Amino acid sequence: MGVVADIERELARQRCRAREDGRVPQLRTSTLTHLVWAPPRWLQQVRTTLAGLHERHPARTIVLIPEPGRRAAVEASTAVREFTLRGGEREVISEVIEVRLRGRPAEHPASIVLPLLLSDLPVFCRWRGEPAWGRPGLEEIVGVVDRFVVDSSEWRSPARGFEGLERLFGRAAVSDLAYRRTLPWRQRLAELWPGIRVIRSLHVTGPRADALLLAGWLRSRLRREVALRVSAAEAVTAVVVDGEQVEAPVPNGVSASALLSAELDVLARDPFYEAALTRV
Repeated sequence: MGVVADIERELARQRCRAREDGRVPQLRTSTLTHLVWAPPRWLQQVRTTLAGLHERHPARTIVLIPEPGRRAAVEASTAVREFTLRGGEREVISEVIEVRLRGRPAEHPASIVLPLLLSDLPVFCRWRGEPAWGRPGLEEIVGVVDRFVVDSSEWRSPARGFEGLERLFGRAAVSDLAYRRTLPWRQRLAELWPGIRVIRSLHVTGPRADALLLAGWLRSRLRREVALRVSAAEAVTAVVVDGEQVEAPVPNGVSASALLSAELDVLARDPFYEAALTRV
């Protein structure tokens, strides 16, 4: 608890502003607690995404950085970010806590996380990379969050990982940024109704995770099998149905921050996503 107390004291100090009549505490404005599980290789991307997120979702963000090692240690740093809203009459405050968990503490993050959660606000977790299925660290995090957000395109084998993800249904509302990225293409496919109900094959040029989820969504809606072929690409650039090219949606250039922001606006489970995952 000494680390947690130090974190809270440092945040309180940073929320203060120097004024002529002394130091006046600056009130925080938080809509949620945002956990981020960020192994070191993902840390720079996490910081970049968060930089574009604070104004959309003022929050207490707790970045957990697991590091291997035999020596157990917990080290924390804090920052308070201020953003002036349009009109200049009000400021939004976001808090960022980075906690390095070395050795055994990485297997038991709840002891650090639980005291830092903001009371009566939803708790979101963005897990970078593939979760360590069945490991204590993952189990503890899932046990304290309302929403668990992944991006299966970050995994070495999305199809195998989906099995682990499906086992989390019911414990937290699970979502996948790879599925959200397919939304414009799902809309295009839906526009092909009713002709699309008799299709036999789907060819997707894009990341394997996105393609699997797009096919899973189509199978779950049609309630039957549809053959899938995937041509690798960094983003979904083409979809072919029974040899016919589907008109591409208008590019929207959604950033990683905007993509995650859309997930942070939703608290409930998504039955359509869950159904799609069971049919990949």
